[in-house]
Amino acid sequence: MTTLATSPAAPSVAPATAAPEAAAAATLTIGPHAVRPPVVLAPMAGITNAPFRTLCREFSGGKGLFVSEMITTRALVERNDKTMQLIHFDATETPRSIQLYGVDPVTVGKAVRMIVDEDLADHIDLNFGCPVPKVTRKGGGSALPYKRPLLRAILHEAVGNAGALPVTMKMRKGIDDDHLTYLDAGRIAVDEGVTAIALHGRTAAQHYGGTADWDAIARLKEHVPEIPVLGNGDIWSADDALRMVRETGCDGVVVGRGCLGRPWLFRDLVSAFEGGAERVTPTLREVAAVMRRHAELLGEWIGDESRGVIDFRKHVAWYLKGFSVGSEMRKRLAITSSLAGLDEQLGLLALDQPWPEGADGPRGRTSGNNRVVLPDGWLKDPYDCAGVAADAELDTSGG
Repeated sequence: MTTLATSPAAPSVAPATAAPEAAAAATLTIGPHAVRPPVVLAPMAGITNAPFRTLCREFSGGKGLFVSEMITTRALVERNDKTMQLIHFDATETPRSIQLYGVDPVTVGKAVRMIVDEDLADHIDLNFGCPVPKVTRKGGGSALPYKRPLLRAILHEAVGNAGALPVTMKMRKGIDDDHLTYLDAGRIAVDEGVTAIALHGRTAAQHYGGTADWDAIARLKEHVPEIPVLGNGDIWSADDALRMVRETGCDGVVVGRGCLGRPWLFRDLVSAFEGGAERVTPTLREVAAVMRRHAELLGEWIGDESRGVIDFRKHVAWYLKGFSVGSEMRKRLAITSSLAGLDEQLGLLALDQPWPEGADGPRGRTSGNNRVVLPDGWLKDPYDCAGVAADAELDTSGG
């Protein structure tokens, strides 16, 4: 019998409210890699480091694809210390998947060539979806596809230097509803040899607010039938993933905020795509065990227990979502700086609480309707790339 955590306790599981839909798109092919079930962990800054990927992979039984945090091409080429740590993969990770961010075709090409020559990864994903101001104000992330020639040049250099490594890309619908780019970007990607495309069904202006537009995922799939299209946005449960595949015809799903504080979601996803009805419903005791392991893994990865526990603090609220835990206790858990201190505080919780109703719902950032910060004159001409700043390449990784 599998377990929720590394302890010998049996997992808490519950049947789905109805028999699962027939699993679709059982295998996702990305170059030489067969991803079964077709489930991908979305790159998230400060989240999808090696320890978190380890947890998600353990719950999935090693099935699926788990992508690194965003790696800046300039920082990689310059061998920035933080970046070199972020590209570390556990020996059991296969395929090794790196997401790259860049705005300069030459630098992107050099970074990809470095990955190939030094055998740093087995798959490269390119970030054209990040909506945060420090990225878009330089013309990167979700702002970049608006400049069609620049997008084409970056993809050309990436694919041309990748050799046998598959190159994929993740993007949003566009900058805002008046500047949609995803269909043009999809066609450019096919022309340049990109292996698969993931679409987050929101614009940059939406950030993470409102409801993801799954119809856009369906339209992209119809527009680029030559390669796999993955859907992203508002997948809070395994049944959401099945519904996205059924409603859009996409070839797989990319899961981001839905697994925050809930890495066992990947067990549910495997079960769902394999036709199973069971879903994990851990008690607070089981959740606490995963929290402890997560903090411990971070300390081992960083090489400092205290720094690992401090880094873990951002996850506390996500893990405890829906449970009856007072504000004072949450505060104490969020200021711990040692595993012993974390153990002490976790031990004071009412650990026999069952999984809360509604805790599978939305989590993480939800702000929307933001003004997208762009370089001056960025929207004047989608084919004029002269406005790309010389310093647009970020010098640090991780978002």
